[in-house]
Amino acid sequence: MSPSWLPTISVLSYLSLTLITTAFVCLSCALLIVQATRSSLSRSIEGNWNVVIIGAAYVLVLFATMGYCVRRRVAIRRKLQKISKVYKPLGKGDVPDRVYQYISQEYGRACLITHASSPKDGYQRGWGLPGTQYEGIQFRRSLLDTIPVIGSWVIIDGILWVGPHLDKLAHQVIPRHPELRPHVRMLHHFRFIIPLLSQDGDGFTPLHYYDSGIQLARNSGDEPTNAEYVQCLRAASEIKKILEDCCSEMEMAIERRSTTEEN
Repeated sequence: MSPSWLPTISVLSYLSLTLITTAFVCLSCALLIVQATRSSLSRSIEGNWNVVIIGAAYVLVLFATMGYCVRRRVAIRRKLQKISKVYKPLGKGDVPDRVYQYISQEYGRACLITHASSPKDGYQRGWGLPGTQYEGIQFRRSLLDTIPVIGSWVIIDGILWVGPHLDKLAHQVIPRHPELRPHVRMLHHFRFIIPLLSQDGDGFTPLHYYDSGIQLARNSGDEPTNAEYVQCLRAASEIKKILEDCCSEMEMAIERRSTTEEN
């Protein structure tokens, strides 16, 4: 039986029981009145106190039943109104002890099942290994998210830093820096800041490594590896640090110039 039918069946059962009970009560009242009429000397309803008593008794039963139903309805509504409409954790005093113990046992059982069924040594290409600082990170998406037009957030050595976009920093250093275009190579877009970047022993700057990682994330059929991911993010962090240092030096130079002009 479908659970959606249960409320309908419950309502129909309640109405059927109410109608049957009402019919039997009315039938018993009618039979008692007929019996009282037949047993009276006048064989009439007029002046027959037995009929009056029977009718009054059934009227009292009717009002008592209605009063009980109304009282029950009001009590249920008041209890429902006391239930918080927002999430509220249940305390030990909010429910009976047996209910609280049952909920606690079921919650503990659910937690144990979840822990036992969660993957421990699973590995999926392009994702961080479970149990490491890169767990739950998709390398391709994370690398593309460092592009300024999408948003610049980087996780390096387990640390999340959120700062000005690389493109914004580049515009602060070089006001006429070109606007970022979709699918443009990072090496081409940031070509004007290459003289500001340091080079390694092979003559490559952090921008070269960053561009390589972004190109792999954009065009490669294989998922980026953990080493490629870390290398690209570290390159982005180095570029960001160098641009921030340049911005700080420019601000200090402007302050010194303004101080000199005032003097």
